[in-house]
Amino acid sequence: MIRKAMVNDSGMIHDLCVNDLGYECDGELVRKRLEGLDPERECVFVAVADDRIAGFIHVEKYEVLYCQGMANILGLAVAKNYRRQGIGGKLLTEAEKWAASMGLPMVRLNSGMTRKEAHTFYRNMGYDNEKEQMRFLKTLKAGE
Repeated sequence: MIRKAMVNDSGMIHDLCVNDLGYECDGELVRKRLEGLDPERECVFVAVADDRIAGFIHVEKYEVLYCQGMANILGLAVAKNYRRQGIGGKLLTEAEKWAASMGLPMVRLNSGMTRKEAHTFYRNMGYDNEKEQMRFLKTLKAGE
């Protein structure tokens, strides 16, 4: 079953972020982010299986100066023991439906260079690899 995420899903979503995406994140931060979702610009859907959150997808409106607006997938994770059961595809399809309901004609997503299985999955879902890119981050000190 796919449904919109609720704040009380935050613990299981946090577990997916840590165990399946490999992100070090704070469970309280996940809860606060779910509480603060802006339904005019973003949505989180979860897949429920065996009374657990088996996966989630976070999608947002993405608008830049240089091209038409589109939806942006901010995160997609499926628990290891639920992979290859169609859950990722159902989550992606739900995000696509949300994008269409928001009047967005396209969906974009980024995927790490080493995630070859994910790349195959995205191609099988009809996504094209538009370009290769690198991501740069800079941690700012308070007051900068």
